[in-house]
Parts: sequence; C-alpha cells; structure tokens
Amino acid sequence: MIQNWQIPLLMTVLAGLATIIGGFITFLVNKNNLKILSLGLGFSAGVMIFVSFTEILSTAEGLLKEYYPVDYHWIMFGGFIAGVIISKLIDTFVPDHVEGSLTDGCDNSSRTHKIKRAGLLTAIAIAIHNFPEGLGTFLVSSQDLTIGISVALAIALHNIPEGIAVALPIYHATGKKRMAIWYSFWTGMTEPIGALIGLALLHWFLPQVFVGFFMAAVVGIMIYISFDTLLPLSHEYGDWHYAIAGVMSGIIVIWASLLFLNGY
Repeated sequence: MIQNWQIPLLMTVLAGLATIIGGFITFLVNKNNLKILSLGLGFSAGVMIFVSFTEILSTAEGLLKEYYPVDYHWIMFGGFIAGVIISKLIDTFVPDHVEGSLTDGCDNSSRTHKIKRAGLLTAIAIAIHNFPEGLGTFLVSSQDLTIGISVALAIALHNIPEGIAVALPIYHATGKKRMAIWYSFWTGMTEPIGALIGLALLHWFLPQVFVGFFMAAVVGIMIYISFDTLLPLSHEYGDWHYAIAGVMSGIIVIWASLLFLNGY
C-alpha cells in the first residue's frame, strides 16, 4: 500500500488546476504574443526529460533490484516501452488537437459552430491525454516527494497552454468567459482522477513491487509527451531558439534545485 498518499494526490490536483490559469490567460494575452509560453513549454520538457532519466529511472531501479537482482534492467526497459506504447495508442485514437482547417471556407455562423466544436474536441482530447500524466505525477510523488514536486511543476507549466487551447475557441465561439473557464477546469481534473485510479490499483489489486515497473512506464510516457507534445508546441508558440532555451533552462534549474534540496 502507498503510504502518505494525501500530499501526492494534492500535488496532482494542483498540477491539474493549472489549466484554469491558461483559461484566464486567454482573456488577458494576445494569442499571437505568447513567447513566454514557448519558453515555459521548453522548460517543462527539459525538467521532465532530466528528471525521467536521472531520478525516476533510478527510483524504479531501487524498487526492482531487491526483488529481481538479475532481470531488473529488462523489467525497467519493458516498463519504458509500455509507457511509450500507451502514449502512442492515445495519440493514435485521440488526436492532440483540432487543426484550424475545420474553420476554413465557412460563413460566420458556420465558422462559429465549427470553432466551438473544435474547442469541445480539443477539451476531450486534452482530458484523455492528462489522465496518464496524473497517474505518473502521483506515482512519482508517492515514492520521492522532492522529485514529485519537480514533475508536478513541469506538468502544471505545460497545462497552462492546454487551458488556453481549450478556452480560446470556446470563448471566441460563445463569448462566455465562465463557460471557457469551466471547460479548461474539467480538462485538468482528469489528472487527479488518474491518480485516484492508480492509488486504487496499487492498494487493492497490485503488490508494491509493481510500482517499479510503473515508474519505468511513467518515464516512457513523460519522454513521449516531451518530444511529441511539449517541444512541437513550444516551437508553435515561439521558435526553436525559445524551445531550446527553455529546455536548457529547465535542465539547469531542476539540476541545481535537486542538488540544493538534497543538501549537496
């Protein structure tokens, strides 16, 4: 059973709520001037890549090595592949976002309807994509709170533009701020739902030894998200210079913070 699960769950909820920040930014910032989000997305990718390969995999190794002293390397590798496959399946059946071509060649009323539909489909897609992120944040935080804070921060930062992606079309189609915020809120709330399901599985159905395998799977999910979603979106909001600057900043900041928190 996972001990002290309340704080990891709270961290997952807070990371999910960051989509609301994106919803409010929709009303304050010009969509065409979001270079700070480009840096933020690159920063998130840098944090997730660094933490995945340097901290989470070592935690998975520690959990598995005691039970499988010979085969733990292959179990970690299998967990990583499983995480990549899960992410790819989600991408295959649920696209990340709806392309702008949905609104091309339409009159005003039809365009408004299609923009609203695009927002709804984007909300559904992001909600499904957030589910494994919530599970991963919870699992990592339950094993090492320091690393979990880093992961939760990275997830929260990249949830901000997701909130914008949901709220922007809804707001432009309906003119209702409350509705736009409501949709951005619910897309983020699938993350704590994922955490609760993960807690239930590990508590009632799976022994603790499988946590190591799932931690390796979390690495696969986070690396896939970083390269398939965060970096392309960072380029979309800015350019590759902003993206790379964000990645390097994320690595440097999280490395320094881990050294400081661990007392080195």
